[in-house]
Amino acid sequence: MDDTNKKLFFAEKAKTGRAKCKKCKENCESGELRIAKLVPNFFSDEGLVKQWYHTNCLFESFKKARATTKKIDCIDDIDGWDELSEEHKDIIIEKINSFSGALPKEKKTDKLKPTTSKAFQTKETSSTSKDKAFKEDSEDNSFQVFQNLCEKIAKESSYNKKSEILQNFLIKGSNNKTFEGDIYLWMKLLLPSAVRRVYNLQSKQLIKLFSKIFRANQKDMLTDLENGDVSETLKKYFELSEKIIPKKSSSLTLQDVDKFLDELSEITKEDDQIELFSIFCRRATINDLKMVIRLIKHDLRINAGPRHILDALHSDAYQTYQLSRDLKTVVDKYAPSISKNKITCKDVQGLSGTAGKSSSGHVTLMSPISPMLAEACKSVERAIEKNPEGMFSEIKYDGERVQIHKSGTEFRFYTRNLKPVLDHKIARCKEYIPKAFPSGNDMILDSEILVVNTKTGELLPFGTLGVHKKEQFANSEVCLFVFDCIYFNGEDLTKRTIKERKKILENNIKPIKNHVQLSEYYIIKNTMELATMTAKVLKAGLEGLVLKNVNSLYQPGKRGWLKIKKDYLFQGQMADSADLVVLGAWFGTGKKGGMLSIFLMGSYDKNTKLWGTVTKVHSGLDDSTMESLQNELNTLLERCNTKSLPKWLNVSKQLIPDFIAKNPFDMPVWEITGAEFTKSEVHTANGISIRFPRITKIRDDKSPKEATNVQELHVLYENSRENINVDMLFKGLKNCSDNDDSSSKIELFIKTKLYDAGKDDSSNDNDSSIDDKKNIKLLDIDSIKKEEKDDNNDMKLLSADKIEKEIKDEKLIKKRKSEVIDETNSPIINKKQKIKTEKTPESKEIKQEKVNKIFNKISIYLKSETENLIKKTEIDLFKKFGGTVLDHSKGAKFILHSNDSIDCKKLIEARKLYNPSSRHLTHKWLEDCIKNERLIEDYKWYAVSL
Repeated sequence: MDDTNKKLFFAEKAKTGRAKCKKCKENCESGELRIAKLVPNFFSDEGLVKQWYHTNCLFESFKKARATTKKIDCIDDIDGWDELSEEHKDIIIEKINSFSGALPKEKKTDKLKPTTSKAFQTKETSSTSKDKAFKEDSEDNSFQVFQNLCEKIAKESSYNKKSEILQNFLIKGSNNKTFEGDIYLWMKLLLPSAVRRVYNLQSKQLIKLFSKIFRANQKDMLTDLENGDVSETLKKYFELSEKIIPKKSSSLTLQDVDKFLDELSEITKEDDQIELFSIFCRRATINDLKMVIRLIKHDLRINAGPRHILDALHSDAYQTYQLSRDLKTVVDKYAPSISKNKITCKDVQGLSGTAGKSSSGHVTLMSPISPMLAEACKSVERAIEKNPEGMFSEIKYDGERVQIHKSGTEFRFYTRNLKPVLDHKIARCKEYIPKAFPSGNDMILDSEILVVNTKTGELLPFGTLGVHKKEQFANSEVCLFVFDCIYFNGEDLTKRTIKERKKILENNIKPIKNHVQLSEYYIIKNTMELATMTAKVLKAGLEGLVLKNVNSLYQPGKRGWLKIKKDYLFQGQMADSADLVVLGAWFGTGKKGGMLSIFLMGSYDKNTKLWGTVTKVHSGLDDSTMESLQNELNTLLERCNTKSLPKWLNVSKQLIPDFIAKNPFDMPVWEITGAEFTKSEVHTANGISIRFPRITKIRDDKSPKEATNVQELHVLYENSRENINVDMLFKGLKNCSDNDDSSSKIELFIKTKLYDAGKDDSSNDNDSSIDDKKNIKLLDIDSIKKEEKDDNNDMKLLSADKIEKEIKDEKLIKKRKSEVIDETNSPIINKKQKIKTEKTPESKEIKQEKVNKIFNKISIYLKSETENLIKKTEIDLFKKFGGTVLDHSKGAKFILHSNDSIDCKKLIEARKLYNPSSRHLTHKWLEDCIKNERLIEDYKWYAVSL
């Protein structure tokens, strides 16, 4: 039957339940009635394809369709009618009758002209601005014009002028008179990342698909891909293709391309992708394909981001977009006034300084908001300079940031990149958030999620949120640490200071242990406080601090906060690093295309005699150094055969490089520095890796045999958190005066243990309270001073009010030292009245008993050279105070060295001689302990452990 006489609707009972409804995007369940609308095959002049709908969805779409759109007027319009059950026939007849009765007598015709493409003559209106007056067949909607403008913007080096170029086009159009195109669609394609279309097509996967479409050699195409731009590779092989001949001139419109991208995002099977790309190529020029591939890769290579594109609309458009992330709303708001708000280079130049201060933006509940970010801070002095009025110091938890939207009983969770959070990570949050915020009907919360050991209170490291980690961490729960509130019960809080937002959080939360808790924070006013807080956090093994001005507003997308991490401080001297060997490499992309710029770093395992991988690294070297390395690396590397890997290499499948070392013992050694050592399932050097790695030094002085081996790497990993040298933080800092209020706060804070590593090994393991302390567990000042346990506030918030109250209490205690209160609660009598009090002297036995307990269960071993330096009187005192001196290192709690400092490298080399659980200290510690017993508990701050 000819297509012109064919019925345009087909009804049947759904078979497999896999087809999705075109309107609601939900599956048509098996056995359910579904109706297909037959439309022209995409980008093809032949044949029709079926678009499936639920019955209700199809008739709902008829109500909004144009008058010229074909609808179901009677059962004669439906193919497959005779095969339907009586029940399904009745449903359709009822819908036809209801729909006919709802139609007005006279229908208004659509003013918009249909596209000239035959493939779209019967299609419904594009998803672009339907209420906006534009001409679909206008030259301004030509895909060729889009490409030309992108090329012009890419060639312009000035960001200011990039915005001017786009704005002039949006005002005058391609005819230099009036723009007649679809502004929203232009913005949508110029910002391909703004619309969350997911294609799951990486460069190598695209090469695989198009090698079949063009019947080209896949290996040759992959070789060409090494130049760094998959769009250029596909353009080149499209031009050489004999199977599909590219068009000489483009006839595609923006609507065509947008529709194609929508179709592509909905399919995942390789055969379907090949078919769709083949149809597209029959209508496309080589440049059409090149630009579409860049749209798929979300990189137009025009070096212009959302700010530069949206500045062309209005100076406030970018800020509004940051708040709402709703591009359609932004365009509808500012597009009508574009000609009245023409910008100049001078106007654009000032925009970066005013970002975030515009009052035109508004927060939209259930729409993701660009999170406020923090910039790296390289010193405590710099932080105080930028925040002289004080700041909130928040723990930087090693978890994943989550933005929570709650509207009544509906929830939405967004990642830092504004993508939906995986369900398994936040599944139980929906249960506990309403309990934690009983009065919070509508909210937007900024938070961090971590996995917490429910038995010990231990915060588990980054990566434990994985879907397959549940069995490994049986006694664990995902815990939400809330640190900010952006919206609460109808009020936009972005215009309120962080002080006020914190107060709102405190007043409305009922923390639920191990499920929903407030993030811990402290008030910082000077460098000594910040240095102390940083030292405590780093010693506790946490990632660092986030610092927020006490009067700061929430500015979406702006780096208005500061973050301190150990790898930022003192030019990275506190960071974790290892000397690793280059085992392989990949070609880079973009300007590094055709250059080996991504490197696989590894370490030698003396036990297995294999090289294991530690990390991939691509930053740290400047362009000139990178270029100079190319010739050297080319002689040392060879193409990697994935089917025949060298026997010396232990590597995961996903980390097989393009080029592999011919002989690892001939490869260069580089110092790799990162935020911290971490565990990784994909790396094979005992599972140890480095987070945020960078190349910090080319070690020409070391050979691969002298590089850090796997065994040494394991020791570095174990010691990376316990043996952080924080002394540098306090060098050059002036002590606060005794009269300064802040000095009292510091004194009080120093007494507080942020983390408690537990008691000595001889403690009773069966005691649950002691067992809890064996694992790192967060404590607050209240729990230390009062020794109280609060199950609902295990990580209790310490607000500014509480700190000030503690300071006042300390002052009150000092004041009352000069006063005496009698047993009958009589009025306080001043000390100057010289009232005599009697002291009951302690017996010698009691004194001796106390003395004997100072070094109770503490055992030491003296290295041979140490015995001559430590005075016999000191050893006698140590024994008298309850300590034990051993003649061997086995079982010793401490090993004393004669040096003023301990050579960790030599200690590691001789680690087999000592008990791994022993702590290594200089003899100075024992001398100090004799004078001040408090140092016994403080050995953790400077002891070396294996």
